[in-house]
Amino acid sequence: MLSAEQPSLRVAVVIERQHQPNAWEEWRFVLSEVLADTGEFGTEPRVLHHDAQRTQTLFPGFEVTLHADEGEGYYLNLSSGAPVWFVMWRVDDEDPSRAWPELVTLSYNEAGRLLDAQERVDNLPLPADVRHWLQAYTEAHYRPEPKQRRRPASFQSPERRG
Repeated sequence: MLSAEQPSLRVAVVIERQHQPNAWEEWRFVLSEVLADTGEFGTEPRVLHHDAQRTQTLFPGFEVTLHADEGEGYYLNLSSGAPVWFVMWRVDDEDPSRAWPELVTLSYNEAGRLLDAQERVDNLPLPADVRHWLQAYTEAHYRPEPKQRRRPASFQSPERRG
């Protein structure tokens, strides 16, 4: 934890690499899971499974910190009906058989900004305990903007219509 105002949790990401999953792809990467990381995974990535078709690698040590200014993004994630982890990951430009996660967030808005910047972002379902933790933080720190009713253009003067 960083502070009462900026709670955080540590997670690890598991990515599965698939070799020649079809005739058009040499490599495919799939997020397998996001796990709580209490320090038992160490600090370096490690292979959990490897065979001719697939390799699962665990990447530990991602800090997910909640920020009050991302409240709307947390609210949108929670109100989606299926809250998720958002994981931004990259493929090595020089060796397309290598990929790794860069960032884990719970903010729908932050994930959107990453996608707008042409980053790869995938998601995985949020476990109930993390959803409750995020819900409590969001309820304490975020108030949605009240919707403002717009007057129909026919009720406005011609110079204010747009």
